[in-house]
This record gives sequence, C-alpha cells and structure tokens, in this order.
Amino acid sequence: MTTEKIIALVIDCDNAKADSIYGIMEELSKNGITNIRRAYGNWKGNNAWEEVLHPFAILPIQQFPYTKGKNATDLAMTIDVMDLLYNEDIDVFAIVSSDSDFTPLTMKLRSKGKSVIGFGETKTPQSFIDACNSFIYIDQFKKPTEKEPEANQIDKWDKTKLRRNAKLMKAIQSAIEEEKDDDGWALGSSVSQLINRSISLSPRNFGYAHWATLIQAMEFFDERKNNAGQLQFRTKIATKK
Repeated sequence: MTTEKIIALVIDCDNAKADSIYGIMEELSKNGITNIRRAYGNWKGNNAWEEVLHPFAILPIQQFPYTKGKNATDLAMTIDVMDLLYNEDIDVFAIVSSDSDFTPLTMKLRSKGKSVIGFGETKTPQSFIDACNSFIYIDQFKKPTEKEPEANQIDKWDKTKLRRNAKLMKAIQSAIEEEKDDDGWALGSSVSQLINRSISLSPRNFGYAHWATLIQAMEFFDERKNNAGQLQFRTKIATKK
C-alpha cells in the first residue's frame, strides 16, 4: 500500500497573485495531501487574497510592516517552516514566492532530506529556482471559468522553441547519454528521473505534464518501445544518403 506524501504549503502573499492559488492547489493534488496551508502577508487592503483563503482552507498569518524596507513576511515564513521541519512529519514543502531570500531556507530543507516545490513568476531569481527540487511558474495560473476551465493551462512550446532552449537540450541529451545501453537506447522513465535531478524546472513550465511527452514533442530524438512496452529514447543516428 502506497502512502501519500504530506505537504506543507506556505505562501508569500506579497510576492504572488491571488488567482494563482487555483493552479497551485491543482498541482499539489498530484503530489500528495496538503495538510498544512498557510498564507503570510499584511491583510489590510489585500482583498484579492482574502477572497481565496477560506475556500481553500488556508490559514492567514498577519504580518505588519514593522520597519520600512524590511520584509517581516519572509522572516515569519522562515521561522514557521523551520518549526514545521523539526516538529511535524512533512515530506514536501511547497513555497510560493518569487523572492530569492528563500534560497537558504530551501537548501536547508533539502539537506534534511525534504523535497521542495517552488512556485513563482518568471522573474524569480535563478538561485531560488535552482535550490528547489522542482519549480513551477505561476504567471499563467488563473481562476477557472466556464470558457476556460483549466486553472493551470500553460501554453505548450512547439518543437522549434523547445530545441532552442540550450539548458533544456543539454539536460535531455546528457540524461540519454548517461542512461543509454549498448545500443544507444535509454529508458524513458530513467531519463525523466535524471532530468529532474539535473534541472529544477518542471516540464509543466513548457506546457507538458511529463518529460517523456516533452521529449516526443521535440521530434529531435529517436523513440521506440522495447519488448516490455517501455518507452525508450536515443540520440538520432545520421543516415547516409
């Protein structure tokens, strides 16, 4: 019997839009059970976040700006996360922010064997993105409507755009090279796991649910199914004309 992972969600409401919560909760539902849900910010005048906290059973933590220029929200979140780390049985920490100040905290959590999923806008500094196990952009997350029922429908990148992303291409090629057998074929699941360890970005940021489907969409690598029906990839072999 598989036990679902326990997730703790902490939100920096000073650095995230309220409508993103719909997509965030949808993503987290795929990873486990979010038992702890906390949102930090100054609720005076923050009506957008106030409207979504109750429907999602998120506990609001009021933070007054005690000193101009100092972020009390970051400090409160950090203290609470450390308290959760040592006093609660948490498998995954989900941190919603576009602030690089959470980089040391994320590194500490991972050093203690915890997984960290980051959620933030594309402006998020690379240091925080790289510190997370997985980082998902929330710029296109929105409240579902009858016309657009998907809360986190991110536009799919076409094969040309995917191929032009040097970091993505390098991660995929390196994973295939590392996992290939004597015939040059690498198991898709093993390639996906290695990509997850080499870069923090989720395939969701490119509009795909899984690395395997993203690789297929690139139309850059050979693919096949082995005798066991498992998907495999191989670097294309040039054919003589």
